[in-house]
Amino acid sequence: MKTFLKSKEMSIVGVVLLLCITLAFVSPVFLTADNLLDVLKANSVIGILAVGMTLIIITGGIDVSVAAVTSAVCVITVKLMMIMPDHFISLLLAFLVAPLLGILLGALNGVLVSKIKIPAIVVTLGMMSIINGLVLYITNGVYLNSSNFPQIFINFANIKIFGVSIIILIFAAVAFLTWYILKYTLIGREVLAIGGNKESAVRVGINFDKVQIFVFSYMGFLAGIAAIAQTAYTKSVDPNGMLGLELMVIAAVVLGGANIMGGRGTILGTVLGVLLLGIIQNGLILAQIDPFWQKVFTGIIILLAVSFDQLQYKRSQNKLAKIEVEA
Repeated sequence: MKTFLKSKEMSIVGVVLLLCITLAFVSPVFLTADNLLDVLKANSVIGILAVGMTLIIITGGIDVSVAAVTSAVCVITVKLMMIMPDHFISLLLAFLVAPLLGILLGALNGVLVSKIKIPAIVVTLGMMSIINGLVLYITNGVYLNSSNFPQIFINFANIKIFGVSIIILIFAAVAFLTWYILKYTLIGREVLAIGGNKESAVRVGINFDKVQIFVFSYMGFLAGIAAIAQTAYTKSVDPNGMLGLELMVIAAVVLGGANIMGGRGTILGTVLGVLLLGIIQNGLILAQIDPFWQKVFTGIIILLAVSFDQLQYKRSQNKLAKIEVEA
């Protein structure tokens, strides 16, 4: 308990609570249940992708193609649903096809990074460009709207359990599943081992290539889940609607305490980072800040948070080094 109270996650909880109190004075609407649920719902897609990105960042990688992969899966899945009968089968097809497409695209990234040894940033930038181009070619830049969606999917998108949207519940399930994988499975422990010390992990027999393929494939799997959540949230598909979202995903992970260079990161921290990012954006909207300034303020807050985290980390490392020398 004492360890948790002193952890990075606890400091994020403190910032979130402070922001909530401040924004409650700015707008009485902020602390209403409907607004808080809207914040969670609006940021669930970012959250799903951020959870997957956490694993990649822990191992020292990066994936800037996540938004493009999600957009591609959205387009393909919706086009398949539109030619299927308005039946439970079309909904089942979406939940089968979307994750499988994501896994294939993610695994391709993983193979290029691990087997051909191309830096992850280069591979995923290339993949992002290719996929975005293909999506625009397939759709001609035209929206796919809900008028052509199967009614069963619209009904699914509107599901609420105890007043909580199915989209939020999907995010919660993804976060719990990923936390469980990291904590209780062999591959999860290998991810954490590589994050802790890659050289030592490889020396004791951990297959680094296998772990890389896994984290990119899992990222693709979650991109497929995010595609379903995104389509359910917007009830449309905008070919350009997710451009730049990968930066928000990475920002949420880093705000949650992950080291962008690898080695550190937790699922709880990432979830809190998503919540913090969502609260900041929602607060700026309620405060009626101009949309352009919203981006400026969000960027400044992210830079300050990351800088503070890095200074804290360096200070703790210096203390550890000092203790080792004295010992």
